[in-house]
Amino acid sequence: MNYKYKKITVLTGHYGCGKTNLAINLALDMEQYGKVSVVDMDIVNPYFRAADFKDKFPESNIEIICPPYANTNLDIPVLDLDIERIAKESDFVVIDVGGDDAGAYALGRYRSVFEKYAGETEIIYVFSMYRGPKITAEETAEIMYEIENACKIKCTALVNNSNLGAETDYRTVEESEEFSCKVSELTDLPRIFRCVPADIKENGNNDFPVRRLVRLPWE
Repeated sequence: MNYKYKKITVLTGHYGCGKTNLAINLALDMEQYGKVSVVDMDIVNPYFRAADFKDKFPESNIEIICPPYANTNLDIPVLDLDIERIAKESDFVVIDVGGDDAGAYALGRYRSVFEKYAGETEIIYVFSMYRGPKITAEETAEIMYEIENACKIKCTALVNNSNLGAETDYRTVEESEEFSCKVSELTDLPRIFRCVPADIKENGNNDFPVRRLVRLPWE
């Protein structure tokens, strides 16, 4: 992949687009370049969140930072995160934001930090053509605008994470290209990379290989 990481990477997108799995994969790749902090800012979805990985990287240079009550029976939407301090103490910060506009409200309170690190921050809109039945590129773009309006922060780039879970193959990804191009055209944003299963050998220069780390509850 030719894309060069910025200091702060924010992942936004609709429920089910695979943000959390992508966040962990990005952190694992960034780790080779320095200390990585993954911030779980998902106060909406209790099932798939970065907090699940808090104790799974004890020997790594990755720190999972989450609200104090995450993954407990007191899990409530409370955020008290010093993002600026985290950024100063880390080489890279990956922020996993809750799906839709509701989750984006939490992101909005840190707008001043992103403005301070404007040249070093990427606000990525993650999408999947297969997220819902017959979702259109127009609907995908509209969801992005709803998120932007909620947090008062503009996205700067797109990532195509179209997948069918364990059934994803290279053809699955290739068939999403037209959809991905349409989303880029509608939003006037660049597609900085697309996600492909890590075991696929046909990876191109714009492909980011991802391992399926986030599992469904019954797996």
